[in-house]
Amino acid sequence: MNLGSNELTFCGHACFALKTQSGKHWILDPWLEQNPACPTRLKNPAKVDTLLISHAHYDHIGDALRLATKHDATAIGIYETVAWLQRKGAKNIMGFNQGGTIEHDGLKVTMTQALHSCGISDGDDILYGGEACGYVVTLENGVRIYHAGDTAVFGDMKIIGELYKPDIALLPIGDHYTMDPVQGAYAIRLLGTKVVVPMHYGTFPVLSGTPERLRELTGDISGLQIIDLKPGETLTGELKRLVPA
Repeated sequence: MNLGSNELTFCGHACFALKTQSGKHWILDPWLEQNPACPTRLKNPAKVDTLLISHAHYDHIGDALRLATKHDATAIGIYETVAWLQRKGAKNIMGFNQGGTIEHDGLKVTMTQALHSCGISDGDDILYGGEACGYVVTLENGVRIYHAGDTAVFGDMKIIGELYKPDIALLPIGDHYTMDPVQGAYAIRLLGTKVVVPMHYGTFPVLSGTPERLRELTGDISGLQIIDLKPGETLTGELKRLVPA
């Protein structure tokens, strides 16, 4: 599996920066400025073309409005969440729903289900934000990345694996709010993906799941690579890990 010149950088928690081979800059689940796991150099990106939002909890959408308005970036997500961002000042939105596929910046994005809540914190109110979701992002070179969002394991991950055959799965393993490593290991078997990047762990003490435990539970899966990127590290090419100086 080869990412080519695409670059996937872990910004900490569940946030990733994706630089495509055509030079577009995406942020997946944009939580940077107040993200304690995010390196300082990544908190204020110089360029953002697109924001991809799995759900509306602050640790996934915290910088969406700031980046959308500063960079005139397009916010993509489930309709209710991006419509709220539009009401708050985001000029460019693309709302769709689970099962749908859109094309943007040369990439294809398919929205999948996730088992999680999706309330929008708006002052003292919690508003309906649609449903939490995940995404299969097909890059220009055909590589498919599955960002599961926040979720418990669910049986239809097998369908996601069979229909879309993701090359890389970004899976939450922290427990408490999402899957733990036991569920994560089961999800890997359902998906059939051979490259997994754990996320949504270690940011806070309550997120106690670890990549080491995930490895213990999946040691029998032939060819599986669990790549525990550290915040600020990048995957590119033939899964080459770029470590910042």
